[in-house]
Amino acid sequence: MVLKVKEFFPEEYHLLREGLTVMTYIHSNAYPDQTDALLQKKVIGISYEDVEHSGEFPLLKPMSEIAGKGGLIMALQHVQKLHGGLGVMLANVCGVRSPEITVIGAGNSGLGAAELAAALGNRVTVLDIGIEKLEIAKSRLPHGVEFLFSNEKNLTECLKRSDVLLNCTLWPKHRRDHLVTREMLRLMKPGALIVDIACDEGGAVETCRSTSHDDHTYVEEGIVHYCVDNIPGAFPRTSTYALCNATFPYVLEIADKGVEAALRDNPALRKGLSFYKGLLTLKETALKQGREYTSPEDALGMK
Repeated sequence: MVLKVKEFFPEEYHLLREGLTVMTYIHSNAYPDQTDALLQKKVIGISYEDVEHSGEFPLLKPMSEIAGKGGLIMALQHVQKLHGGLGVMLANVCGVRSPEITVIGAGNSGLGAAELAAALGNRVTVLDIGIEKLEIAKSRLPHGVEFLFSNEKNLTECLKRSDVLLNCTLWPKHRRDHLVTREMLRLMKPGALIVDIACDEGGAVETCRSTSHDDHTYVEEGIVHYCVDNIPGAFPRTSTYALCNATFPYVLEIADKGVEAALRDNPALRKGLSFYKGLLTLKETALKQGREYTSPEDALGMK
């Protein structure tokens, strides 16, 4: 069994082999070549990001919180004039109107971003389509944070007034529509900043394309975009401890029972099964890449 954090790189493909179990953030839908390699080598591949328990993603949660808080930290830098931003300080400064920050998504990354933004004294708005999620966020965040149902009218009003927009909502890979279209960017202040924490290329934010820590921003329609797809990588020590704490129980279960028995016994772990001995067992990747799909249960002979 091999544990990683990032997806497999082309120079690592030759190390894959039949009989190997791999666990990492595979993100197979974004990397067709990696999908080919994992299928051809007939490995058992478990994706951290798809392990699901009672509607929650326990192996994504620690990275989501770090990504949300890290995204706000990156926003603090990239709104500075010396980085091409508006030149505003994302804080409550006496005698100056507090900046406006909009967070789309009240999940773990959205809560992380909103928590830091509010603590610095910004005017923060959180949008989500889930009323229960908004209520949970309201119970956890400071007074003064605004919570809005995410619809076109509310989002449009937020775009007009925001200095920073943080997208923290995962967008289904097969969808071709967008929450924030290119045309909607023209409603924003020139020089405003979008931090796309979810970083689904061409997803919720139409103009999002992945960037790196070495080349992190670009400008579309006069709006600065920060779309680094691995924000936790800027905080590797914190990220490592947080991820290991979350993954260890699943790793121990596999080591104790063997991978097939662990997958059969644990439905949460089974949700994360993306590859099984030459079969693609993640529906999202099959839909996006036009490949044949086999359910994890069928692959494991449970039906």
